[in-house]
Amino acid sequence: MGHRFPRGPVECAQAAEVLTVGMATRARVRAPELIGKGGWLNTGDRQYTLSELRGRVVILDFWTFCCVNCLHVLDELRELEEKHRDTVVIIGVHSPKFVHEAEHQAVVDAVERYEVHHPVLDDPELATWKQYAVRAWPTLVVIDPEGYVVAQHAGEGHAHAIEKLVEELEAEHAAKGTLRRGDGPYVAPEPVATHLRFPGKALPLADGGFLVSDTTRHRLVELDADGETVRRHFGAGERGLADGGPGEARFSEPQGLAFLPDGRVAVADTVNHAVRALDLATGVTTTLAGTGRQWWQGSPTDGPAREVDLSSPWDVAWFADRLWIAMAGVHQLWTYDPEAGVVQVAAGTTNEGLVDGPAAEAWFAQPSGLAVSADGERLWIADSESSSLRHIDRDGHVRTDVGTGLFDFGHRDGAAGQALLQHPLGVTALPDGSVAISDTYNHALRRYDPVSGEVTTLATDLREPSDAVLVDGDLVVVESARHRLTRLRLPEEAVRVPDQAHRTRRAATEIAPGTLRLDVVFQAPAGQKLDTRYGPSTRLLVSATPPELLAEGSGAGTDLGRDLVLADGFTEGVLHVSAMAASCDDDPANEYPACHVHQQDWGVPVRVTKDGTARLPLVLAGMDEQG
Repeated sequence: MGHRFPRGPVECAQAAEVLTVGMATRARVRAPELIGKGGWLNTGDRQYTLSELRGRVVILDFWTFCCVNCLHVLDELRELEEKHRDTVVIIGVHSPKFVHEAEHQAVVDAVERYEVHHPVLDDPELATWKQYAVRAWPTLVVIDPEGYVVAQHAGEGHAHAIEKLVEELEAEHAAKGTLRRGDGPYVAPEPVATHLRFPGKALPLADGGFLVSDTTRHRLVELDADGETVRRHFGAGERGLADGGPGEARFSEPQGLAFLPDGRVAVADTVNHAVRALDLATGVTTTLAGTGRQWWQGSPTDGPAREVDLSSPWDVAWFADRLWIAMAGVHQLWTYDPEAGVVQVAAGTTNEGLVDGPAAEAWFAQPSGLAVSADGERLWIADSESSSLRHIDRDGHVRTDVGTGLFDFGHRDGAAGQALLQHPLGVTALPDGSVAISDTYNHALRRYDPVSGEVTTLATDLREPSDAVLVDGDLVVVESARHRLTRLRLPEEAVRVPDQAHRTRRAATEIAPGTLRLDVVFQAPAGQKLDTRYGPSTRLLVSATPPELLAEGSGAGTDLGRDLVLADGFTEGVLHVSAMAASCDDDPANEYPACHVHQQDWGVPVRVTKDGTARLPLVLAGMDEQG
């Protein structure tokens, strides 16, 4: 049985342009009301309207919990949220991409999992998303104390610029008498006592026990062979980056685990943007790679491991004499060489998508799970945002085994070319050469056999499985949203489930046939200007799914505007747009001004209709990071 989401048009292009004008000149544009059938979280069951928040600076964070860039923004906003807690109200507007993300309980889980400490509006039908003409995850919208939109920022890295705007709004509205200080609407939920809380990955130990990344509690937990009895903890249980013994070390949402040749355990310390090492004999944790800072465009991509920034490492695996790192935050695979003490990019361009080929040319989409094949000749990859199973071989070639792209997903068994997954986070190599897939958003364990080319279902009714390990012929599954390990006997025959096929819930933009004008609207943040000292400071990369959708206009260039010519005979597809701009502080007295790189990727579903728009504006605002 196949399904496709209803796909209506995004709100008119003019709406997006009005918000852009508002960002630049603070035009008086009244903020649309907040609506969402899922209701409110973190408010003690109270429902809010914007009028009730009048007098406060309101920041809307349009996010979805599958998106690593959205998770980056949650972390960026924590300091601003705390510093301006008496004047600023941050409201997360959860706007789902995947079917699973439209489930209310899944949103409740995600809010706890990622420690979201502000109100969240669950908007499963994207009603508020459409009201604000949002086109990308994540997007931040700033509303002043009188209820008017004053800024919109797509992408991550805007916390510094938004804080400057908040300070301006505080001063302006304090002088006008329209600023209201006080406690915000956030009400913390009651804590729940469990041995694990949203565990991420597991590692079997030689004595039959398990080491588990207890992600939400920022620690590692060692369990007995029963998968329940706690032996010991590693980490203080509080978010931070510190080396030391079991009670001193600090992690921040750790995920992947893998043994190093010297017997230590490598840990993907995701939100610390670091790779750590745990010595199980001494209980001491040290840092192998990363600086604690997030990697940005223009940062080094190789060098001494402790001096190079990383970005949301999600899993690790020892393959081809290196530690491979699934660098979800930049859609790449990196490696760490412990003998030389260096890290470097091994595969991926940082563009988000599904493109096979030589490692340096391949595109990934949040690689989140790694496993070495039984014969040691390939590294299996769970490429979560493209809902795909992929691998890289020892010759450095990337191939897709299951999956078709960023916007197609579901639960369908059968031939690999037709099978569908939904945001898998884990892969497990099986002795017969096949691979088990933790098909996270389908709550299922799947199996791909490269010999037959078939995908089957091994188990269902698992709650957000994020990893599995093979122990004595059984698979022990990390049921992340049930906070436990679950042992499964591998069945002789796969479980049969009804086929389901979906496309992303995001509404398609209706465009006219012929020529489409693409404009990426960029204005350097206050106090900055485009950096043209060494040539063009902007870059635009355009492609399409299917590639034949564009007769002209695909490829790279330096102009942020471009005419795209649509091919005849195509009625729908996805435009992939990646834009970058470089700006520097505008201070003539400073010989070496700080420079910043601003980048955003869009995947815009489009439908060709005779009444569609002939212009597609996309807003790129400043990302405030030194380059």
